Amino acid sequence: MTANRFVNRSELIGILVLAVFLVVILPLCLDVFRLNLVAKYLTYAFVALGLVICWGYGGILSLGQGVFFGLGGYCMAMFLKLEASSPENTKIQSTPGIPDFMDWNQITSLPLFWKPFHSLTFTIAAVILVPGIFALIIGAAMFKRRVGGTYFAIITQAVAAILTILIVGQQGYTGGINGMTDLRTLKGWDIRPDHAKIVLYFFEVGCLFVCIFIAQFIRVGFMSPSFVGIVPSIEMVIYTAVGGRLSILGAIYGTLLVNFAKTSLSESFPELWLFGLGGLFIAVVLAFPNGLAGIWGDYVQPRMDRLISSRKSKSGKGWTDGSVADGAPAE
Repeated sequence: MTANRFVNRSELIGILVLAVFLVVILPLCLDVFRLNLVAKYLTYAFVALGLVICWGYGGILSLGQGVFFGLGGYCMAMFLKLEASSPENTKIQSTPGIPDFMDWNQITSLPLFWKPFHSLTFTIAAVILVPGIFALIIGAAMFKRRVGGTYFAIITQAVAAILTILIVGQQGYTGGINGMTDLRTLKGWDIRPDHAKIVLYFFEVGCLFVCIFIAQFIRVGFMSPSFVGIVPSIEMVIYTAVGGRLSILGAIYGTLLVNFAKTSLSESFPELWLFGLGGLFIAVVLAFPNGLAGIWGDYVQPRMDRLISSRKSKSGKGWTDGSVADGAPAE
């Protein structure tokens, strides 16, 4: 297939392998707790996909991806928190019907900007539009000033720090450093039992593959507050670097690999994990600048292609020899 096709053979194989891995192998091999961890990792994979387009193909390194990730997350959390804060569930509060952290901070009525989040339709739109509009404002301001390279990375990192401080400081409206907790139901459906977590996992996987195909389409066109902060944004860059900053599928595998390692190693060596993460980034950049995708493209894929070509050649030769031996005249 030519390079300008929507998806080439290698990418199609990669998508199918990823689908089997996420839809069949992991659900069969992992218990609900571990599968729920994978679901958490996959949320970061959405961000890594964006970095493939922004950093890999656009050449713009953003260290503030956690800003947009966090804004969307807060929009959804606001809807879930309002549903969990019905007058019946909060009747022991001084002001029933508002989130508990607002009541603790002497807020006596629901703020105006919270009220639209009673609607799930509005919330889903806000999850997409709020980060998008914020990104548009930041992007337009920086592109107009022709900010690029290192300065772009520094400014996006500063935006992440500012937003974190703002969210933490507005405790009465955002939950502060503790974030929003006790999220229970989605339109009356309890999201806490194991079967709900499994359903949400498969829903997330489906959304991820939709985003993969959207990212493929775009690539054809051109060659708690902790989630908002600087550290998560840098971690997201590492996911993309490990997977391959020019590979959409590589970003998914990089996200899963780094997060699996983070969970496993931090359980045994919590004080060393951040050093390990930094070392991993440096090692990948120096030894394998194109990440896992580069290893696949440079070492694995050529061998697979040679093996397939060899088998086709032998098969074709055997058919030709057989045709002559069966009595066809040869000149």
